[in-house]
Amino acid sequence: MPVERYVAVVTSPVAAPQQGEAAFFDVDNTLMRGASLFHVARKMHQRGAFTLREAAGMAWKQFKFVARGENIDDVHAVRDSALTLAAGISVADIKALGEEVYDEMIASRIWPGAKALAQQHLRVGRRVWLVTATPIEVATVISTRLGLTGALGTVGEVADGLYTGRLVGDILHGSAKAVAVRGIAEAEGLDLSRCWAYSDSYNDIPLLSLVGHPVAINPDARLRRHARDNNWPVYDFRAGRRAATFGLKVATACGAVYGLWKGFARIRGPRI
Repeated sequence: MPVERYVAVVTSPVAAPQQGEAAFFDVDNTLMRGASLFHVARKMHQRGAFTLREAAGMAWKQFKFVARGENIDDVHAVRDSALTLAAGISVADIKALGEEVYDEMIASRIWPGAKALAQQHLRVGRRVWLVTATPIEVATVISTRLGLTGALGTVGEVADGLYTGRLVGDILHGSAKAVAVRGIAEAEGLDLSRCWAYSDSYNDIPLLSLVGHPVAINPDARLRRHARDNNWPVYDFRAGRRAATFGLKVATACGAVYGLWKGFARIRGPRI
């Protein structure tokens, strides 16, 4: 897949560049708590883009994501719903919406520990890229706000300034992330054996296995086992995880979804 479909460079390193080195961060449940695309959907609902019934389906997927981690079927279902809803919306509106979503919903959900890791890479001169299935417009906002090098995300097809409801390429997920990072490495002259990658999901093992320094952050059960078997570092930024019971974990997720549902129940504003 052509690298230019995904790349959005936003800043330069804050130190002298470490030639050939970079770090790649997944976003959902790695850099932030929960799924960024869900918060985009919530904001679109507040703008009147879709119904409470459609919102309820997305809220249920967010609940499962918080409680058990990423599921490929849910990823594809959310992708398909988002594409359908985005058809006919202008690029300018989605970019503005991305800024609102970051300020109102994403900024407070950034894991401080993951942010600190990214900042440490920048301090020593490594480029830091986000690699995510999140729409490139939202991924670019997150990258820009955190002062990172750039973002690779899923790209929607645009015609006459409006989204068509189709993708350019495919959703940036699983093995597609590894392909995109290989493209960046070739374009930027990176030595992947000297690079880092961070993810929470077993689905990102192709990406993690591509670099010399793979790290599991807030891993799902399968990635935790794989990391243990391969002696990969594991960081878990979820507060009190070791002491928490499954019931407490589910109760926390339910509380989050209840709060989101209350947000969905507000008076609907104007369409985008």
